[in-house]
Amino acid sequence: MEKIIGKTYAGERSLFNSKDLSLTDCRFHDGESPLKESSDIQLDNCTFQWKYPLWYCSLVKMTDSVLLDTARSGIWYTNDISIKDSVIHAPKIFRRSKRISLDKVILDNALETMWHCQDINLKDVDVKGDYFGMDSENIIVENMKLNGNYVFDGGKNIVVRNSHLLSKDAFWNCENVLVENCYVSGEYLCWNTKNITFKNCTIISHQGMCYVDGLTLIDCQVIDTDLAFEYSKVDVSVTTVIDSVKNPLEGRIKAKGIKELIIDDNIKGKKSDTIYVLGD
Repeated sequence: MEKIIGKTYAGERSLFNSKDLSLTDCRFHDGESPLKESSDIQLDNCTFQWKYPLWYCSLVKMTDSVLLDTARSGIWYTNDISIKDSVIHAPKIFRRSKRISLDKVILDNALETMWHCQDINLKDVDVKGDYFGMDSENIIVENMKLNGNYVFDGGKNIVVRNSHLLSKDAFWNCENVLVENCYVSGEYLCWNTKNITFKNCTIISHQGMCYVDGLTLIDCQVIDTDLAFEYSKVDVSVTTVIDSVKNPLEGRIKAKGIKELIIDDNIKGKKSDTIYVLGD
């Protein structure tokens, strides 16, 4: 493997189609697509300043590096990439990529990031930005802090553990989701989703968990949550009083109490389709 240390690059496609290359303490200044079509690349303490640095790449390992805010749309159509101990300031990172691993990475401008991607592992990741993870699948998340709306819209096969999510419209249009030991706060949680389970979670949501086909809550705290479960098929067991429940479609709700149960003329199906178990 060729090793390059402490070099500065400028100009478009400065290292186009590179193979078996180790770059340490390097800087990529003005110039698009410096490593486009490259493979077997190791990057340590490198800085990317301009657009499209890693397109159509494979087998990339990045550590202690930075993508500045001008390195937008930086990693598209790239497979087998791992990033560790790094900071990404740019939006629209990761698009139509596969086998992505992030460990101790900060994405503080993650607008429209991680779209249409597959086979994703996120560990100790801080994310700030809307529309993170849209239409992506096969995702495993451990200890993520996220502040941004519409997270994982349209996602499939998602596991999120030990994380803190502040997100309006989180998990919309999803399929096969497990959220465990998490804090989840945001309006309109997980509408139009199929098969989603929250286990040992704290949930805060206005009009959340509606239009869900297969909603499971196991030993969760549901607080400051109203108009929940409308037109959803539910299997709910919570340790708290729920502020209000409106027109669930069918299933079972076990809670310490329900302050307001709304069953009106707009309910679908029979009123007896949902069983309520209230009290300690």
